[in-house]
Amino acid sequence: MALRYSKHHGLGNDFLVLLTDSLPLDAVDQSVALCDRRTGIGADGLIYGVTSEDHDISMKLFNSDGSSAAVSGNGLRCLAQAVARHRSVSASELDVATPSGIRHCSVRATDNPKTVVATVDMGTVTAGPVPDVEDLMGAVAGELDRTGAESIGVRRWETCDIGNPHVVCQVDDPKEIALDVVGPAIERHFAEGVNVSFVTVNGNDQLELRVWERGAGVTSACGTGATVAAHVFHRWGLIGPRSVVHMPGGDAVVDLSGPLTLTGSATHVADVEVSDV
Repeated sequence: MALRYSKHHGLGNDFLVLLTDSLPLDAVDQSVALCDRRTGIGADGLIYGVTSEDHDISMKLFNSDGSSAAVSGNGLRCLAQAVARHRSVSASELDVATPSGIRHCSVRATDNPKTVVATVDMGTVTAGPVPDVEDLMGAVAGELDRTGAESIGVRRWETCDIGNPHVVCQVDDPKEIALDVVGPAIERHFAEGVNVSFVTVNGNDQLELRVWERGAGVTSACGTGATVAAHVFHRWGLIGPRSVVHMPGGDAVVDLSGPLTLTGSATHVADVEVSDV
């Protein structure tokens, strides 16, 4: 039997979405096979939107390496668009059950029929994991045959959690960071892995961010990364409660003034039928 997947991206962070009544037993294998960019369809992750009795839908997300993720800001927007398209509506409100809690999503249409703007309730930012070394950046610099944290451009850093773990690093210029080198060098010091964001202030209440994502590597955008970066930089007194986060794939707006929300686009790319993996 053919399964009908839809492909979406949130600022270039792309996902395959399958709306289904139950999570398949081979979900991990499917995610690895279908997300492969050479032999599969290609995506950063695979989202199962599973029918729920208590909520509009339940979200199960697997990264391209088969690991699971509790939540994704871009993924939530993509799932919300997929549900709106399935309902054949231009605007939609829905509550999504995730492993990190219920997340409310509001979808509205744009002039482009392929693209919507979605606002997602991102929950609460809490303290993050502790690395396995006391001097994290010093250890990373040593591994990279350099001396001191300044040699990898990190001014200060903080860990936090928003359903998935993050390290937020303040740097002078995120574009100068070798993400595929420094990102995994930092991540390997966390037992469960971690997302690593490199961030700078780039104007009044404007942040620039590049990210290394646990389970996916370098991505063009990260919704949870944008959210925790805004939270941390606001707590450091560097930006106000509402900020625009610029990422290689585009911009997202984070609002800390009430319920913590992330607003950005989601774009439908294609529908694909797959007979088997």
